[in-house]
Amino acid sequence: MENKIVEIFIPGPAGRLEAKYFKNQKITSPIALVLQPHPQYGGTMNNKVVVETFNTFMENDFSVCRVNFRGVGKSDGEFDNGQGELADAAAALDWIERQNLDYSQCWVSGFSFGSLICMQLIMRRPEVNNFIAVSPQPNVYDFSFLAPCPTSGQIIYSDNDELVSKESITELDNRIRSNFPHKFGEQKKSSGPRVASAGATASKTVSPKGRRTVKLTSSQIAIAKRLNVPLEEYAKYVKE
Repeated sequence: MENKIVEIFIPGPAGRLEAKYFKNQKITSPIALVLQPHPQYGGTMNNKVVVETFNTFMENDFSVCRVNFRGVGKSDGEFDNGQGELADAAAALDWIERQNLDYSQCWVSGFSFGSLICMQLIMRRPEVNNFIAVSPQPNVYDFSFLAPCPTSGQIIYSDNDELVSKESITELDNRIRSNFPHKFGEQKKSSGPRVASAGATASKTVSPKGRRTVKLTSSQIAIAKRLNVPLEEYAKYVKE
C-alpha cells in the first residue's frame, strides 16, 4: 500500500491540533517535525517554505509531520505569544514519537517564528538529533537561550531576505560556537566569569566560600551525556 499524506488531529494542551502527516514504510525511519511561521502574520502549516521543507523530509525517507499551532486553521485555542505554541510543538513531537517507536533519528525544523519555537523545543528535548532553522530572525527574537546549543543543525537564510540580516545570523552562529567550545573545538575567550545556557529550570545556590553550585535537570544531564561533555564542564555554561 502506497503511503500518503493524511490529515490528522493531535491532542494538544489547548485542544486538538490540525496537522498533516506522512509515515514512511520503514519501521526505523527517522522522524521530523516542521513548524509554521507566525500565526498573527498569516503563518500556517501550508506556508510554501513549510510545505517544501516537509516534502524534502518526505523525499529523504522520513516520517514527517507539519502542524498548525493553536488558533490556526482547524486547531483549537488562540495565539499564546510563543509559550502555548511551544507546548503545541512538544505535543506534536510526542505524537510522532509514539507513532514511530523505533525511529532512528529525530529532527525538528521551523520557519521564521517557527524556528524560534524549534530552537526552544530542542533545548527541552534531548532526543532531538538535528535541527533546521529557516530564517530564524535573531534581530527580532531573543535566542540567548541557545548557549550552549545541545545538538547539531543548520541555519538557512537568504541574502535577499528583507527581515533577516546576514550580520544577525553571523552573530547568532558565533554566539552558539563561542559558548560551547567543547562541541565546536574552539577556545572560549572570556573577559571574566560568564555562564550561558538554555535552562531556566536549572537551580543554583552559592556556597559560603563563594563557589557556585548548579543543579542540572534530567534533560540537561541527558544532553551533556549525549554530547560526551563532563557534567561539571556542561554546568559552567548553564545560565542563571
